This record gives sequence, structure tokens and C-alpha cells, in this order.
Amino acid sequence: MSNKADVAVSYDISNDFFRLWLDERMNYTSGVYDEGPHAPTDSLELAQMNKLAILHDYAHIRPDTRVLDIGCGWGANLQYLAVDRGVREVHGITLSDAQHQEIVRRRIPNVNATVCDYRDYQPPVKFDAIVSICMLEHTATPAQVRAGEHMAVYRDYFRRAHEWTQPGAHFALQTILRNSIPRNRKDIEDMAHITYTMFPGGFALRLAEVMESASRYWEVIEVKTRRLDYLRTCDEWVTRLRRHETEIRERYGDRVFEDYDRYLSACVTAFDKHYVSLAQYSLRRL
Repeated sequence: MSNKADVAVSYDISNDFFRLWLDERMNYTSGVYDEGPHAPTDSLELAQMNKLAILHDYAHIRPDTRVLDIGCGWGANLQYLAVDRGVREVHGITLSDAQHQEIVRRRIPNVNATVCDYRDYQPPVKFDAIVSICMLEHTATPAQVRAGEHMAVYRDYFRRAHEWTQPGAHFALQTILRNSIPRNRKDIEDMAHITYTMFPGGFALRLAEVMESASRYWEVIEVKTRRLDYLRTCDEWVTRLRRHETEIRERYGDRVFEDYDRYLSACVTAFDKHYVSLAQYSLRRL
């Protein structure tokens, strides 16, 4: 599991830094351009709203649904559910102090957000629905994957989600997938930069690993892969980052700009060459 120090490396540089190049609600995961209430769209902001709408529907959320967002980031989904969709009880957990500070700053009604390792979480209620957007990748470390310990970690994650929910609950999950291994040195080095420099302690899953580890506790109702949507999202992030290059170098240093430019450019390549992909899942509690 990514620890608090790992998460700080990935997310706690500065909320204002991420505000420069993410969408206006600060979603740090793929948008959806080709499906949803605003599709088709070329707007990153609307693509992110499409993503949140799709996951809302995958989780079968209604205004009276008690919802947990595991790995809630800076609160984009919490805000969408509570404000845009009128959900009356929304809970979120994050391991990032900076992200939690942003959620508090937003003063979102009907939201209770906690800084907590999911393994230590004590839910105040039984939930009717869970949403988790690109957090599962943080649960098993590269060392655990190499040692063959990762499947037990993933099964434990789905077991906990099962224990936290009511019978009949639904789970909207989104994960990055690792598909194939680069064959040239530059791509190998760039993928290592993403894994060990930008997101230490995390590792993308294979689709089969998600399906196998979830199936003991959750029925897989629907799966949709969105590799090209994440390629477009990363390409937009690179464009916005470079638009603010001078400001980023002055405020946060050359190393921050160069690390993020390399990382986001490598993500565009990785999604383009099918090294990685993205999947969204609708799960139902067994």
C-alpha cells in the first residue's frame, strides 16, 4: 500500500500547482469524451463531468443513497454527488492532507471527508453505494507485485468494501490497467519514472486481476475500457502544464516542471502504444 509519505510525493506538492493544469474541479483521472450527458465533447471540463455521471449511474446512486468515495482526491466527485446530484449523505476518505484541506475549503454540504488509510477506516454507517476512481492502483506496492502478494491485497480491498455496504449495494470502480511491456529503452525508462518517481508505492493492475479479486465479493455487471479517453485527457494535461511553464518553474522549481512534463508525455505515449489502458466497472454486492 502506498503510505502517507508516498501519497505526499504524488499529491501534496501544492493544491495551486494542480489547479493550474487540471480541470476546474480538479479531477486527477481520465475524463470521458465519447459518452455521457455532454458527449461528444472536446472540453476537458465536460469530459470529466461525463466520467462522474457514468460512475454515478454505475453505482445506482439516488439522492437518498449513502455513498462512500474511496480515494476521494480533492473532492471533485464528492462535490458532484452532493451538489450536482443532490445526494444527502456522501463520505470520502483520502490519505493526502493537502487534498483534505481542499475539500474542507470547498465547504461542500452533506459531505464528511476523512484523512485515513482505507485499512484503518471505521465506517459510521453501512453504505448503499461505493465509488472508487483510480485508487486501487495504490493498494499493492511494486515489491508486493513482484513477490506475488498483490492478489491477497486486492481481495482484501474488495472484502472490506463488501463489509462496509448494505445487501444490494453497487460499486462504481475505475482503474488504470497495465497491458503490455515497452520494448525500447526510452519507453521503459519513462514508465519507470512514472512508477517509481511520480507514484511511489503504486502499481497498475491487469484486468484479469481486478476481475478475479472482485469476484468473491462483487458480481461484475459491466466493464468498459477507455484507453483513448485517457490518452486525450493526458494530452490536454500536458498542454495546460506547458501553458504555465514559466509560472511553474518560478514557483515550484525546474525539477517539478520537468518531472511532470516527462510523466504526462510518457502517459500519452503509454496509452497510445497500449502499454496501459483504463477500465470502468459496475459491480453488485454478492
